[in-house]
Amino acid sequence: MSISARAATAAVVGVLGVVVAGALVAAHLTPASAPTPTRYAVRVGTDTCGAGWPGGGGARSGTQTLRIENTSVAGIEVQLVDPADGAVFLDAEGLGSGAAHTYRVRLARGDYRFRCLPADGEPETGPVIHVHGAAHVAGAAPGIVPVTRADLIPAAKSYGDWIEGRLPVLLADVRALDADVHAGDVAAAERDWLTGHREYEQLGAAYGAFGDDDTAINGLPASGRTALDDPHLTGFHRLEALLWSGAPVTRALAPADALVAAVTHLQQAFPDSRVDPLDVGLRSHEILENALQFEVTGRSDAGSHTTLATIDANVDGTEHALEPLRGILRTRYPELAETERALRSLRTEVETHRRSDGSWQALGDLDGSAREHLDAALDRALELLAPVAAICQPRRTS
Repeated sequence: MSISARAATAAVVGVLGVVVAGALVAAHLTPASAPTPTRYAVRVGTDTCGAGWPGGGGARSGTQTLRIENTSVAGIEVQLVDPADGAVFLDAEGLGSGAAHTYRVRLARGDYRFRCLPADGEPETGPVIHVHGAAHVAGAAPGIVPVTRADLIPAAKSYGDWIEGRLPVLLADVRALDADVHAGDVAAAERDWLTGHREYEQLGAAYGAFGDDDTAINGLPASGRTALDDPHLTGFHRLEALLWSGAPVTRALAPADALVAAVTHLQQAFPDSRVDPLDVGLRSHEILENALQFEVTGRSDAGSHTTLATIDANVDGTEHALEPLRGILRTRYPELAETERALRSLRTEVETHRRSDGSWQALGDLDGSAREHLDAALDRALELLAPVAAICQPRRTS
């Protein structure tokens, strides 16, 4: 689906901080409660990095409450890292001049140090601090080795190559649909529409990844309009509304031709644009997030009632987006195997509603129990995929 903003995913990757349960998630920015023996005032800047932690008496394992104050005149990023391999346990991004925020991170026994990355200065590292106490602490941050842009370039290329390889298939699909429309064969057009739409929906075009081509191919009607009466709507959903409404097939001639032209342009333009390495980590989460926003709510159904087929294609797309990231995630995300199981469970749940003749049950026809199972499976997959975007966000190390 086409959408210009990325507000939903910004919540995942915009304010990253503490490493919890194997993934970077939002830091605690609220003031701490009553002082405890593990509460420290930490100063960072161009002339100091981590002063005040652990203070006198050394640090103990468990939850560390760190009020980090930027004493410099510019913004700074502060990381708590493993001195041996640079794994990040806490990442305080965008700490402005003179600003102070409180963060909490749970640590097991081991060596740690602060790394300070001023916006306009050279990186600094603080002294190595040994945290005493338990070697195993429930809920302790495991630390994640930062992902760099260089790490993501091969993944982005692999994903882009896969998409490029599917575009000729998509073009053949929409040409078949166009031929059906010109032949006046509505039944064949409906079948080929579904084939082409499923092909497109697995390509990871969520949140405008293909720009204007996505709008032309798979856009939604304007606010207050339907896919049938929006004169500016083109693409799959315009054709869907026309084919399934019983409108004269001649009304679908121009939209079918336009869809072929739009897919042809996408195939020609994509090799010069590809997928930005900075975005590749988002795709594996955004595709199903898009399904939740548009498919499950029924907003994208223009009359075919093939929402479940679309969600099934979105699961395919998610798995393809995740594939080139597995090498990066294997050592950074302990829940990777569980994430893959959740995707398989979601696929199984969706495909229970596929009939023996290949047709799909309408989403609106699911009973309460079936809908609850579908929603739960989708929610679980999204929950596990969200950290992937955060882990794969490139981070500064120098």
